Amino acid sequence: KDIDFDFRPDKEPARIFTSEEIAKFDGSDPSQPIYMGIKGVVFDVSSGKNFYGKGSSYNALVGKDSTRGVAKMSLEPEDLTHDITGLSSEELKSLDSVFEGTYKAKYPVVGY
Repeated sequence: KDIDFDFRPDKEPARIFTSEEIAKFDGSDPSQPIYMGIKGVVFDVSSGKNFYGKGSSYNALVGKDSTRGVAKMSLEPEDLTHDITGLSSEELKSLDSVFEGTYKAKYPVVGY
């Protein structure tokens, strides 16, 4: 049987961000989108600029992969990292819940 591939030449290829590249999308430049990484997935959270824009309550989470901060519900600088080493099972469950229920459901993926 032939295999059907979902190939769309008009679709953008996945973008891979370095730490330096995603840092440019931290909400400090109003002409740029606002990006946030969670579990290695980069979301465009620009539609939530009231939460993530410069000077907003969750601005510390953007421009980086903040997986640990999301899992711990923390804005402490030491938690604003992708590193999940030592997180409790409760924190990991919370991370998965917020990742699926908020970020994947609400914001477009722009890269990894």
